[in-house]
Amino acid sequence: MTAPGRLRLLAVDDERPALEDLVRMLEALPRVGEVAAAESANAALVALAEGPPVDGVFLDVRMPGLDGLELCRVLRRFERPPGVVFVSAFDSFAVDAFELAALDYLVKPVARRRLEEAVERVARAAAAPDSDVLPVDNLRGGGTRLLARESVLYLQAHGDYVRVASDEGRFLLRARLADLEHRWADHGFVRVHRGYVVNLRRAVEVRPQPNGTAVVVLAGGAEVPIARRHLGDLRRRLAV
Repeated sequence: MTAPGRLRLLAVDDERPALEDLVRMLEALPRVGEVAAAESANAALVALAEGPPVDGVFLDVRMPGLDGLELCRVLRRFERPPGVVFVSAFDSFAVDAFELAALDYLVKPVARRRLEEAVERVARAAAAPDSDVLPVDNLRGGGTRLLARESVLYLQAHGDYVRVASDEGRFLLRARLADLEHRWADHGFVRVHRGYVVNLRRAVEVRPQPNGTAVVVLAGGAEVPIARRHLGDLRRRLAV
């Protein structure tokens, strides 16, 4: 039986050594209680149907028969779908993972730190099932990373990209700022300037400037300019 407050997970990989390593690494993490294992997508579906509910599925992408992406599509139709973290030897499926609302995408060999981050995302998603993510380009280390929406402070237009400022660092996303503004409008993201959308849930102050404009101050001290035409509406929102 899984201890209260600890996660129950399912690891899925058709290569037994990789599966055993993943199970061992997950079991060593303090947030994890029990880890079930399956060597195929079909075996995973049987385990999910016959066993107790799981909080998260750590899933390989390339598997014979039903692959990881196809299994994820099946899991999304569950009444209470578990959080999905992809674990793959290839980073080329990260965008597909994002479109399927995966919580994270880990590239083998998996570092313990990244596994801990993924487990933490599973825990947050279990507590808040509407969690969302962005597939962003890591400016320092390269590669693609899935970034949790709640960690985002603001979004900035940057040519054909959007610069994403978050608790986890600064990243680039190939997207239109207007599309993200529309997609996350119900989650507190508001346009404050032609080039900026801010997460009002992370805002702490609207600070006037000497020239009659203002900036919105976000958690951690980041400042974003506010266009005059947005200033009144923003103050009203923050006063609610």
